[in-house]
Amino acid sequence: MNIRNQWPVLPIVAGLASGLLTGCGTETGDSAGDGSNVVVGMSDDVLATDPASGYDPGSWLLFNNVFQSLLSFPKGATEPQPEAAESCSFTDTQTTVYKCTLKDGLKFSNGDALTSEDVKFSFDRMLKINDPDGPAVMFPTLEKVETPDEKTVVFRLNTADATFPSKIASGAGSIVDHREYDADGLRKDGEAVGSGPYQLDSFDDEQAVFSVNENYKGTAEVKNTGVTLKFFDGDQTALKQAIQKEEVDIAYRGLTAGDVADMEKADDGTGPEVIEGSSAEVQHLVFNMDDPVAGKLGVRKAIAHLLDRESLIKDVYQGTATPLYSIVPAGIAGHNTAFFDTYGARPSKARAQAALREDGITGKVKLTLWSTPSRYGPATDQELTAIAGQLNASGLFDADVKSVPFGQYEKDIAAGKYGVYVKGWVPDYPDADNFTAPFFGKGNVLNNNYDNSTITGTLIPRTAALTNRAATDKEFGELQDIVADELPVLPVWQAKQYAVVRDGVYGLEYCLDASTVFRFWELSKDS
Repeated sequence: MNIRNQWPVLPIVAGLASGLLTGCGTETGDSAGDGSNVVVGMSDDVLATDPASGYDPGSWLLFNNVFQSLLSFPKGATEPQPEAAESCSFTDTQTTVYKCTLKDGLKFSNGDALTSEDVKFSFDRMLKINDPDGPAVMFPTLEKVETPDEKTVVFRLNTADATFPSKIASGAGSIVDHREYDADGLRKDGEAVGSGPYQLDSFDDEQAVFSVNENYKGTAEVKNTGVTLKFFDGDQTALKQAIQKEEVDIAYRGLTAGDVADMEKADDGTGPEVIEGSSAEVQHLVFNMDDPVAGKLGVRKAIAHLLDRESLIKDVYQGTATPLYSIVPAGIAGHNTAFFDTYGARPSKARAQAALREDGITGKVKLTLWSTPSRYGPATDQELTAIAGQLNASGLFDADVKSVPFGQYEKDIAAGKYGVYVKGWVPDYPDADNFTAPFFGKGNVLNNNYDNSTITGTLIPRTAALTNRAATDKEFGELQDIVADELPVLPVWQAKQYAVVRDGVYGLEYCLDASTVFRFWELSKDS
């Protein structure tokens, strides 16, 4: 998401091996619990209850459970399927007209009927408000929304966009009641009215309380009587203690690498269990291509040859991430290993020195790496300090690290003040497009002055036009190869994901997949 992740500290996503689920409950039906209220704790905040504003993990967690979208991602799937819609499809060969027909009898939690008017209102409102912290940035191709009748919605796009179904299946596609929301401004009362499986009963700084929405009509089958989401406001120690004391049933997002390692060692089968999964969350070093130092290809190549990802993951993240050698992470169709193929897995001073000399650089390269732990977590400073140490140990660099609050960090990046800085990314939807177009397309979110006409003029438009996403592998492979050669960014790591679950809690494996949707309705627990 538009750099939406607050902490790269082990949120939960997908791909859990069955052997890792023992004890956390994989049964369904009567054996899965009695439908009690489930308590989930996380250190992230929910920054917004209004879908026109929120673009962070906590807010999307709320949206995905309180609001419906026309489409949704079924558990374990990366292809969106109908949710509020009965059916959706492109009606032209250019993938610029997308038509959806709504299910009969849809209602919001307050009893109001949900019609095509609400769908159009939701998208028009989001785009009109265009909140800087909202998801409107995801829809540059959406030209207008039409409603021929109460059940039909037609989206007209200004250019081909085969990923449009995935975009509207995300939290960005949340449908709001046009009677309850201002068309010109954000809702500020902390309330939410949607048509999803749950309704929001209360929301404050400490917790959000959700009950089952009796008016819901969709694909979810609710297995509990409600969910309470407790906020720990970045206090990772308190979250760890809460799961140990059984004050929460699940610790979701926010445990440090050290906490996870300690709890894995202490797991004797009687206490809470650590559940490991994979993730599409990534982190990159970003290079300002106009910077007098980082703008030199020889400098960027030297850094790529000296970066020791394995050491970072071992020493800083204690094995809770994996090395990333691609712009498109492992597990996402279109992934290749361009950076591994070009620069190898092991640091090489000789190759780094040769890259510098090819660019006419013979002295030590003075360089500052910029960090912001207030956004990406305290380990970010440790990580960049370790990277600076790797560069300096080669004798080719004189690198240091500076750390600033996120607000100042973003302003300085936009102003071009940094040569090398860190960015994290949690995907909006599980498609290679979401790891490439936002970074290397027109108006990219990295603000690093990188532009490649083959990428922007040929590869991204070509992949966007292909509804058969498996047919995009060749183009995405070529794009990744170009990025590895020109080095506007350097991928560092791909997260593993962790949750800690107390005994007698079931269904968590259905909440943890590459769609990043945490499905409250799949959770249950013994009374």
